[in-house]
Amino acid sequence: MNVYSRAEAEAAAFHDVRTLAELFAWRVRKSPDAAAYLCFDAAADDWVPVTWRAMARQVDAVASALTRLALPHGARIAILLPNGVQALSVDLAALALGCVPVPMHALDNPASIAYILADSDALPALRQVIVAERAAPGGAPLLDGVAAFEDWVAGGGPAPAGGKVLADDLAALVYTSGTTGRPKGVMLSHRNVLENVKATLLRVAPQGDDLFLSFLPLSHTFERTAGYYLPMAAGSTVAFARSTALLAEDFRRVRPTVLISVPRIYERAYLTMRSTLDKAPLQEWLFDRAWSTGWRRFCRRQRLPVQDRTPAWLDELVWPFLDRAVAGRVRAQFGGRLRAAVSGGAALQPAIAHCFLGLGIPLLQGYGMTETSPVVAVNGLNDNDPATIGRPLSGVEVRIGENRELQVRGPGVMRGYWKREPETRAAFADGWLRTGDQADIVDGRIRILGRIKEILVTSTGEKIAPADLEQAILADPLFEQAWVFGEGRTFLACAVVLERTGWAALAASLNLDPGAPESVQAPAVSAAVLRRIAERTRSFPYYAQPRAVIVSLAPWTAENTLLTPTLKLKRLNLASHFADEIAALYQRREKRTS
Repeated sequence: MNVYSRAEAEAAAFHDVRTLAELFAWRVRKSPDAAAYLCFDAAADDWVPVTWRAMARQVDAVASALTRLALPHGARIAILLPNGVQALSVDLAALALGCVPVPMHALDNPASIAYILADSDALPALRQVIVAERAAPGGAPLLDGVAAFEDWVAGGGPAPAGGKVLADDLAALVYTSGTTGRPKGVMLSHRNVLENVKATLLRVAPQGDDLFLSFLPLSHTFERTAGYYLPMAAGSTVAFARSTALLAEDFRRVRPTVLISVPRIYERAYLTMRSTLDKAPLQEWLFDRAWSTGWRRFCRRQRLPVQDRTPAWLDELVWPFLDRAVAGRVRAQFGGRLRAAVSGGAALQPAIAHCFLGLGIPLLQGYGMTETSPVVAVNGLNDNDPATIGRPLSGVEVRIGENRELQVRGPGVMRGYWKREPETRAAFADGWLRTGDQADIVDGRIRILGRIKEILVTSTGEKIAPADLEQAILADPLFEQAWVFGEGRTFLACAVVLERTGWAALAASLNLDPGAPESVQAPAVSAAVLRRIAERTRSFPYYAQPRAVIVSLAPWTAENTLLTPTLKLKRLNLASHFADEIAALYQRREKRTS
């Protein structure tokens, strides 16, 4: 039986499951002693397993503790915890009792957290605050109304019977990332998420012996569906990463077989490799031969066009050597066992996709939105065209609407935005969800062309998609982050964050001290950076090439409110953050040209 047949069998096996709580109970009955999760134990310096049976006991204890609060059906339970058994046990207990989890990013900023608590009505109706750990010995005691998780759960009685939970009840109130404004609470039902899980199971086909590595925040629907409920349906094991700082080491130690990630993870790995190869011309030549040979082999297997005339027999002849010398070593950086690496949340640069696919990393680009639970389309292992986001999932309908907008209809589409009826109505056109993305559909595959709203219009009337420019700039390993701006201006400009090693080399070439704060503001640095940007954007029209730059070494993060939890640019926040520099930049250029 192949993996797809097994996936179909698994999907059919829980056909009668109607809620996420029932899905969990079904999994516990089916494989009680299998490893559900791997949690890092600092004392043992290793990941230790938690079985489905043990997880069920934890969920029952949390449900018992929640029952003592006498919460009404549909009560919102805000969860601000890092990925792990604690967060999942609260989520599953809340679902079993008919409550609504409100997942939040554990590293979000206080203002955003306060906004979500208030908007979801979790704060006005607050009854209890639970903290992850007890106060340290000798530390300040916990405030009234605040309890430590262990103490709170330990006071529980037998597992409650649970309330009547229906398929159309809310399973989560997930707040969108808010790249251009205040986040909105997306209302997702049990039916929404389960149908998305079933359809994704058929396309990606995870297996019972697969091992996921979880590091994206559970506040993001991509991780909730594909990295939490999907492995539950498949009976796979999920290992929780220690931190993003240790992610590279965790890949090598955990050795996952399935990866759910955003493009930035692959971009960072690619840029790290490139920056190393820049110092070794022979290794760089060998690396380029390896990925280009592997890419041609991939295209032939997938029946995609091959761009050069290198004969297939020659590629097959040299591949074993290139695989041992280069490709296998790159795969080892991801643990060496990846069977499927799903990339979603944003577009992946074609050059990076080609490189990793050529080196044997099985990248599957997909597309979705929080409002669609989230997966709309994704490539399959045997039907993979990385220039597209694949074909729609089973049961998902797509069409091209006005202004080439991709519109979606299906069982995963949200119930609406929490307490925002006008915005809910505006999100739909004749019953179809408006994605805000322009697309083409060719031979059943969807190709995303760009955002409708994320278009810069200069004072001369030229229209430019900033994301395309940003991707081109980030192909240079000197740049860690890039943001293009210039709405209503006579020309475009950009702000960039320099990668530290690249900055040190650039500073040395300009006879500057890289450790001196004033060095990065030197005119020679701006000029050199603009030359690098011009090189990367030379294929764009003249009006689309940035003419000025703001250079920084301070990273943009979710903590400083400049990125969303899934590492997307918060453009309005960046505009506010750099307001003074932007004003000075355009004033200088306007004086120069007047």
